[in-house]
This record gives sequence, structure tokens and C-alpha cells, in this order.
Amino acid sequence: MSDNELGAFLRTRREAVTPTEVGLPSGPRRRTPGLRRSEVATLAGISVEYLTRLEQGRDRNPSPQVLGALADALRMTIEERLHLRRLEKLSSGADIPCCSAAPPPAQAVRPTVQAVVDRLEPTPAVLLNRLSDVIAYTTGYERVARPLGLLDGDRPNLLRFVFTDDRARTAFPDWERVADEQVAQLRSEVSLIDPHAQQLIDELTVLAGAPFADRVAAVPGVPRRSGVQRLTHPEAGTLRLSYETLALPDVDGQRLLIHLPADDATAAALDRLNGRQPGGLRAVGC
Repeated sequence: MSDNELGAFLRTRREAVTPTEVGLPSGPRRRTPGLRRSEVATLAGISVEYLTRLEQGRDRNPSPQVLGALADALRMTIEERLHLRRLEKLSSGADIPCCSAAPPPAQAVRPTVQAVVDRLEPTPAVLLNRLSDVIAYTTGYERVARPLGLLDGDRPNLLRFVFTDDRARTAFPDWERVADEQVAQLRSEVSLIDPHAQQLIDELTVLAGAPFADRVAAVPGVPRRSGVQRLTHPEAGTLRLSYETLALPDVDGQRLLIHLPADDATAAALDRLNGRQPGGLRAVGC
């Protein structure tokens, strides 16, 4: 790594983005490839002087909000945003935050809780911790969630999927509402001094940009514990799922999210996914 990888990456991306891509006129007198610093600064809501310091390596500690705004302005992909965050960490010399202020989010499942999850089969049910890490689920949930991409990776996380996976906007037709509720849930579960939550917030601020950062900065809403969620499933089509959230207050923010078919068509679709005869899961009233 050279002395100024972060600045070099920002400059390279700026020079690679055309004015047309960001909705700016492309005049004949442009002396530099791509965008001018002033244009990027305006799009990102920062000063030209600050952007210059970042590119020249004279400032190595941009906030997650600034990184997210720059990633938005430069139309970065998820992979580029991940690279940007890695470069910022290396450039600033920042370590993973000290975790003494709050315990790590629980990953273990209490045996009695696992037994409850097992007995919910074939109902789609998932156990989440305070950061929305997926830590246990029924096979019924897996058959719904895995084709969506929600269970990809070693440590799937519902919040991260909603904001950083392009498939989420297809999976959730009401994506804006789902995104609002995910942030409201996070804000209700975590403390402002929780370094594990702050690390996730910083990560998603960079990776997702304004759609996440603006929601976190807004006055937090009250999370909905029940309701109806629409899903577009690649195998089962449109699903309408009633959900209930059961909190486990003595297990550090764990919650059990249970889904039931909200109509007969969804009930039949879930039975097909589970290889069961129709009638295995009955529709519930909205």
C-alpha cells in the first residue's frame, strides 16, 4: 500500500465518472477527464477544499457520512464501497472499536429457544439478535429466504441484506417501508454507546450511502412488531406474510420473527415450497 491509497482511489473514481452519468452537462472545454472536484464536492455536500485534502492525503479521517456521500456522488458499486471503507481504515490506522461498553451481540441459541424454533416447523420463523444477525431459523424460513439471497454468506444479516444487496429491492416490493422498519428496529434495540452497533452503522453508511444514512439521522420511528409483509419469491411468486415479533428480553435483544400466510394463495405457495399437501399452513386474518 502506498502512502495515499485512499486519495488515489477517490481521484481515480472521480476521473472515471462522466458528467452525463451524474446528470451534469458535458461541455467542450473540460480539461480533466471525468468530473471536476467542484462538481463532486457539490454532489457530495462537502467543500472543494476538503475533497482536495482527501485526495492529496492531507486528511485521512473522513467520517462515515462523508464516505457514504462521496460513494453516492461517484456512483460506486457495493464492491467499490467495500474497498473504499477498507482503504479508509488502513489510511487512518483505526482499529476495531473497543467492545467494553457493550457485550458482543449474542450468537448462541439457548437450547429451549432452539426447541421452540424447531417446533414451529414448517412455519417460516427466524431468530435474530440485536443487530439483526440471523442466528437460527426453521427449514420453512430457509425455503423462503435462501432463494432471495438473504442467507448468503457466513453471517447473514437482515439489515445488511435490505440496504446493500440489490436483490432486496426485488424481494421486497415495499422496500421503502421495509427499510424504515429495519432502521427503526435497530435504533430501538441498541445504545448509542454500543460499539458493535456503531461499527455496523458506519459500515452501512459507507456501503449504502444516503438511503441508510438519512434514515439513521432522522428522528427514529417506533418499530412495528406485527403486520403484513409482501415478498416477491423467485419460485413461489408473490407472497403476503403476516408476521409477529416475539422478544426474548433476557437474551440480550434476541427476537423471534414468525411468518404466517396472510391469504389462501400464500398458504398454498408455502405448502408447495415445503413439499406438503395443501392445508398444512392455514391463512390467518390480517
